[in-house]
Amino acid sequence: MSDTDMPVIDAVLARRLIATQFPQWADLPVRPVEFGGWDNRTFRLGKHMTVRLPSAAHYALQVEKEQEWLPRLAPSLPLPVPVPLAMGRPGEGYPWHWSVYEWRHGEIATRAQIADLSRFATTIGEFLAALQRIDAQGGPPPGQHNFFRGGALTVYDRETRWALDALEGRIDVHAARLVWEAALASAWDRAPVWFHGDVAAGNLLVENGRLSAVIDFGTSGVGDPACDLSIAWTMFEETSRTAFRAALRLDEGTWARGRGWTLWKALIVAAEMPGTDRREVEKSRRIIDAVLSDHRRYA
Repeated sequence: MSDTDMPVIDAVLARRLIATQFPQWADLPVRPVEFGGWDNRTFRLGKHMTVRLPSAAHYALQVEKEQEWLPRLAPSLPLPVPVPLAMGRPGEGYPWHWSVYEWRHGEIATRAQIADLSRFATTIGEFLAALQRIDAQGGPPPGQHNFFRGGALTVYDRETRWALDALEGRIDVHAARLVWEAALASAWDRAPVWFHGDVAAGNLLVENGRLSAVIDFGTSGVGDPACDLSIAWTMFEETSRTAFRAALRLDEGTWARGRGWTLWKALIVAAEMPGTDRREVEKSRRIIDAVLSDHRRYA
């Protein structure tokens, strides 16, 4: 399906889909949420539900995965996660499956809302440790559904080296190459474990200054958990990063790969976006600096 054939994903479409496929909810109001996301467009359905419509075919691969696995994962996790209520079908000109979830209260995590960043980091680490302990038998391996998170970093080797060349003279490329090579030099040599795949502020909800829920398991799967460590450098500072490490107790090779995942994303943003969104570029530069500093500390 081309971009020109795509329907407008708005509250009108969501309302039509609900009315035709779930008439028991047809009388409930539908309205967009303030931060509707990029992978999915999200709408409130009444007071207690949300509708999530994937925005592209590669995101639609995640719908059935979440519907199947979230109910299985939830009982073993120390924090609430999304609760799927129904799975919609293609219809009304919309080409993919979609989901209805319980509404989860909380605000998107920001530093200003978090009462104690080290405690917050520990809570996230304990959540991820619990996720990793869940039986991974039969879970979804890395692939197109999650952009190969949980797999080998070599998938992004060419892209990373291009970004390093493009950033020559703007960052410490020599140090960044050392971080990348260290990440490639190790591998997860144990049984696959569950990972979230996108542990970022937008997928962490806060109430009363504390982490209250973890949402959006679209890039989850089973494999190497190193991709879940990026928040150590994107959100935390030295003290809270140490608390995060202590809660997870992973080997140094996994932390090296975690730095690699973080560096890859920060490099491509910094290399592709100069002059277009200075805030994102500057944020990526800060993340790169944090990764390089952390590598020097533990190398």
